[in-house]
This record gives sequence, structure tokens and C-alpha cells, in this order.
Amino acid sequence: MNRMYLLVGVILLLVVGGALNFFSARPSIVPGKTNNTNQTFGQPNQTTKQQSPNDMSFFVTSVNPGQGANLSGLSGADAYCQSLANAVGAGDHVWRAYLSTTANNNSPAVNASDRIGTGPWMNFKGEVIANNLEELHSNNNINKQTGLSEEGEIINGRGDTPNRHDILTGSTPEGLAFGPGADNTCGNWTSSKDGAAMVGHHDRQGLADDAPSKSWNSSHLSRGCSLEGLATTGSGGLIYCFATTE
Repeated sequence: MNRMYLLVGVILLLVVGGALNFFSARPSIVPGKTNNTNQTFGQPNQTTKQQSPNDMSFFVTSVNPGQGANLSGLSGADAYCQSLANAVGAGDHVWRAYLSTTANNNSPAVNASDRIGTGPWMNFKGEVIANNLEELHSNNNINKQTGLSEEGEIINGRGDTPNRHDILTGSTPEGLAFGPGADNTCGNWTSSKDGAAMVGHHDRQGLADDAPSKSWNSSHLSRGCSLEGLATTGSGGLIYCFATTE
């Protein structure tokens, strides 16, 4: 009988010892904490991969700086493009606004096409907009799905509320400045009241099935230069920004 009690005792010791070893070998589990393998217990293991805009070299501004077509001239427009790019981590590039100005007594005309480098240009998602200037002004890839903002957002187009597809350019279809005469640039981008600006349709849609309606950079003139005036034809006072090859 004594030998039987001794055998049972040994078995119990083995069982208890094994259980203690098992639990002491497990990592301590505390909700929201991590163990030495950097794995989080008690919470879902989620990994979020964010799109990097470092390679972005083209965007449509997400918002107007606040004074309609008065962008403080080309220098102010360039600075605005640069500031938006800086804010999303794409400030390593030199950014220029795609805007033309007409000649006046103080300065010669400036062509938008001469300001933006030679390409190629890519949007926030890495989609190629155009490989060079010739392609940009003939058969580019700008449309509602690719003409994204600096944050990768789709810009409202025709049929959306509000419509913001009229993008300020002041340019001909070739990206050139207009000759002397009527105002096509809201006083070379210094007026938020009188005047008008040539705009393009980033969504390539208009009132008719013709070339101007489908033009990304030279569709029609705006009705005024204020935010309220621009809105009457479907503009939010937005501009195209391109990274140069400088």
C-alpha cells in the first residue's frame, strides 16, 4: 500500500512540474502591450501602408488660396504650389504653376509651357500624365481620374456639386500666352475683381462634344476673377502645378 501511495505521489509531482514549466515559458499577455518579439497581443495586427508623394511631379491644387484669380502674380502662384507640395512631403522638387501672362509695359509675355521643365510628370498615384512637353500638349493623360490633388484626391468635375473643373491657365492649347488685347489672365493673376481668365477642363468635359470642351488647358473664359465669379462657370480657382527638372 505504501508503495502505491509513493507511486501516485511521483506521478502528481511530474504532472504539476510539467504544468509549471509550460506556463512559465509563455510570454505574459497584456492587452495593448508588446512582448520582446514586437508582436502586439490583445489587439488586431494591422499594417497601414501609405502612398508616398515623393515621386509626384504633377497635381491640381486642392483649394484656392483665398483671393480668386489674384494669385499675387506668377511668383505667388509658384510659391503656393511649392507650399502645398511641401505640406505633403513633395517639397524636394521645384514646383511651378502652369500659368501664362500677357506682355505689358513692364514685362514680356510668359508661356506656361516654358515654365514647367521637360517632363516626365506623374500624379500622386505614380500614373504618368505626360512624358514630355509635346505629349502634354497633344495626347496627355489628364482627366478626372488622374488629375488628382496634392493629397491624391479627385477634384470635382462636371456633374458634381460644386463643379470645380475650370482650372486657371491663361493659355492657348499649345501652352502659350495670348497676344495683346483682351484680358485672359485676370491682370496677370493680380485681380480678384474685374477681368477674365482662360480656363481648361481637367475632366475633359463641357457643354459640347468639341475640342474646346475637352481641352485641359484652353476651354473658355471665366466670368470675372473673384471666387464668386469663377464659380458661376464651374471653377474653384484651382491651378495646375508641375515639378520642373531643375
